[in-house]
Amino acid sequence: MDPVMGSSGSSGNEQEASDSGNGKKSFHRHTAHQISTLEAYFKECPHPDDNQRRQLSNQLGLEPKQIKFWFQNKRTQTKSQHERADNSALRAENERMKCENFAMLEALKMVICPACGGPPIGEEERQRKAVSQSESLMISIPTSSLPLPPANFTTQGMGHLPLYNYLDPKHWDNMALPYQFNGVTDVEKALMSETAASAMDELIRLLQVNEPLWAKSPSDGRYAIQRESYQKTFPRATRLRSPSARIESSKDSALVTMNAAQLVDMFLDADKWVDLFPTIVTKAKTIQLLETRMVGNKNVSLQLMYERMHILSPFVAPREFYFLRHCKQIETGLWVLVDVSYSYCFFKETSHSWKFPSGCMIQEMPNGCSKVTWVEHVEVDDKIHTHRLYRDLICGSSAYGAERWVITLQRMCERLSVSNGETEHIHDLGGVLSLPEGRRSIMRLAHRMVKSFCSILNMSGELDFPQLSEENNSGVRVSVRQSIEPGQPRGMIVSAATSLWLPLPCQSVFNLLNDEKVRFQWDVLCHGNRVKEMANISTGNTPGNCISIITPSVPSGNILMLQEMSCTESLGSMVVYAPMGIAAMHTAINSGDSSNIPILPSGFIISGDGRSELGVGANSTRSSGSLLTVAYQIMACSPSSSMELSVQSVATVNTLISSTVQRIKAVLNTFNLD
Repeated sequence: MDPVMGSSGSSGNEQEASDSGNGKKSFHRHTAHQISTLEAYFKECPHPDDNQRRQLSNQLGLEPKQIKFWFQNKRTQTKSQHERADNSALRAENERMKCENFAMLEALKMVICPACGGPPIGEEERQRKAVSQSESLMISIPTSSLPLPPANFTTQGMGHLPLYNYLDPKHWDNMALPYQFNGVTDVEKALMSETAASAMDELIRLLQVNEPLWAKSPSDGRYAIQRESYQKTFPRATRLRSPSARIESSKDSALVTMNAAQLVDMFLDADKWVDLFPTIVTKAKTIQLLETRMVGNKNVSLQLMYERMHILSPFVAPREFYFLRHCKQIETGLWVLVDVSYSYCFFKETSHSWKFPSGCMIQEMPNGCSKVTWVEHVEVDDKIHTHRLYRDLICGSSAYGAERWVITLQRMCERLSVSNGETEHIHDLGGVLSLPEGRRSIMRLAHRMVKSFCSILNMSGELDFPQLSEENNSGVRVSVRQSIEPGQPRGMIVSAATSLWLPLPCQSVFNLLNDEKVRFQWDVLCHGNRVKEMANISTGNTPGNCISIITPSVPSGNILMLQEMSCTESLGSMVVYAPMGIAAMHTAINSGDSSNIPILPSGFIISGDGRSELGVGANSTRSSGSLLTVAYQIMACSPSSSMELSVQSVATVNTLISSTVQRIKAVLNTFNLD
């Protein structure tokens, strides 16, 4: 067999030419044309026969032996790249299995017989077999690399919660974590730091380079990663094993009205992160701050986080990520933040989503503004968990793409500018919002209303009424909960939501819901009476982004409505409102404490259906329709009443929302004809 040149480290693009007089071998470097031709041929045929090598030799002016050696070297290099990617994935899986095995062994030590207080009969033998089987399945690694729990680690008080799933976020509000992350070993922290540093390098490359890593869509102008070039630059195995898994990638940039340092501060605080993206992020938590330091005069930080994202409808599956967030100041006035998923044995596995290096670059600009360039790159498997109405939209690039993040960031930064008094767009008909403090109080209350509304949309696994579903309707989903949280009415709350397809553009649906002249025809809270706007605060430069105080002309006259609307033409719009007593509204207007004012919002979310087609002109698009989500909440009973909710009560709520949808359809038909 002929020797493979370059196998000890030389490139496949260099071949032996001759022996020099001093015994050293000289090498011939191929030209760019020769390399590109060989690369293209290798993709089609990595194992050419003698005739094919002879043809390439004549075409490129190389010896057949050189052609043979080049292909041998190329196959070796490609195999090594694939092995490195596979080894990395196997190493992570091996670490997870070792940690889970250790956790299970610790839990088994606490097993006792309920009769005598000792180990159950046969338990010792079962443990020995379990240990033997587990060890036979795992690759042997040095004991020093096994993450150990802290000295005070205990399973007492954990009940039936699996030891390795105690970080399931649904348990955070109901239990104290028995294992704090200050027990993570130095080895694990080093692995996290290495993962974050590698992700940072990759993201910076993706942010700074377009071609060949990015390809621009000729239909909508959006950027998506060119998979072949990306895999060649950053070889890695796919994370999800499901055949229905897919990869989403997008890139976008925008100028926002907030200085870079303030943006970085908000991105690194989990609570501020949720406040900044209330329509995308429903829950976020910093599990542990791993590192914060100065390198020269530049800031560097690393933290372990959890995030749950959910948009549009209860019939859209949420996405959950455990990830590392790494922030690095590249130079004065320039920061990069990268998020990358991280698998750790004590995490509840989120098998439907995985985040490749994603994040943003924040560049300081004049006049207190910042330029934000955003990259989203994830692997997801949520198609079968999403209702058919939303599959086209979710499987596209706009649902959770970079464009949604930067447009939401723009809108929220404009809103904060108004709240801080930097800009004022007030339309006050009766001196209702004459004080700046009162306007800020109303804006805080409206923001809490929007966050509360978005949180109720995550009703997966609740009660469905599919028998009421029509061809273009999702049916009604109902959720029942006992509310004891501050800022909400105390008692039994019923939330109901439905989504439907409409053969109208998003803007037409938004215009109807924004028209106070026809509101009495669909809003049950108006009791058939017309409404009047008392005050209006514009929350941004986009027409339709505003907060309103509305008074329905009901006989009692003691109810007002607080409403917030936002409209972004490319992604859709939202209308959220809540009834409030006059006394509560006066408290907010007069700069009182509005954090405990009970508020129960309802509203609408309007989006495109994702089924766009080419319109007039090469680059124009025309949406074939829109998707409307209708959601609202009612108080079923107060704490002093019986807390039992009958089936009849749920059926009544279901009938009510179905009736509301029919009213909206009727008004939309009339509105469209006019």
